[in-house]
Amino acid sequence: MKTAKSFGLPIVHSAINVASGREGRPSPGSRKGNLMDPADRNRVGIIGAGRLGQAMARTALRAGRSVVIANSRGPASLTAVVSALGAGASAGTVAQASAAGIVVIAVPWARVPEAVQGLEWNGQIVIDATNDFDPGDLDGRTSSERVAGLVGGARVVKAANTLGAAVLGADPHEGGGQRVIFVSGDDVDAKSAVIALFQDAGFFAIDLGDLIRGGGVQQVRGPLAGVNLIRLP
Repeated sequence: MKTAKSFGLPIVHSAINVASGREGRPSPGSRKGNLMDPADRNRVGIIGAGRLGQAMARTALRAGRSVVIANSRGPASLTAVVSALGAGASAGTVAQASAAGIVVIAVPWARVPEAVQGLEWNGQIVIDATNDFDPGDLDGRTSSERVAGLVGGARVVKAANTLGAAVLGADPHEGGGQRVIFVSGDDVDAKSAVIALFQDAGFFAIDLGDLIRGGGVQQVRGPLAGVNLIRLP
């Protein structure tokens, strides 16, 4: 397994911002999202209940968040999934999942438009964990730019797409270090919240910058696609 050091990435003791060189979580002063009920801010909604959705649910639960997981077939179809996830997880409708403070899109790329159609976006943070495995259809844009256009009113952060579901959902403490997770987006406060989520789950987060530059290196055929790094002390 590669380590962060072997790729020439900085080895530090806090989340880092590669684009700016700053250490620590993003500083205040960016755009502010809509105020939400505290319960909603601490809840993570998962749209998609396959392997990726379940991996993100386990990550959020490990971070101490409650989870609402949803699919196109309705809550009744998720009894076994919720039972396997355990305490803190519940099944809901897609609309209920989308009302959480942080919403994860975890459906296959071709189903993204249908999955988010008709939902209300009022400042929620949307984690785009999807991958377009044939990015030739993006016309030079990043896949997350496409997603952002489908969820107008939300704040999109690209994350959790560079690791396979089995790795993403496993304990990120490995080999005496922490598994690295990459994050990119245009809203500093949204990235701060996503970084906090992954840090609380045990990951070491690296901020790659804005959605175009950072998302470009994270997506399929980008240099970080499929890269599994461990940050050593």
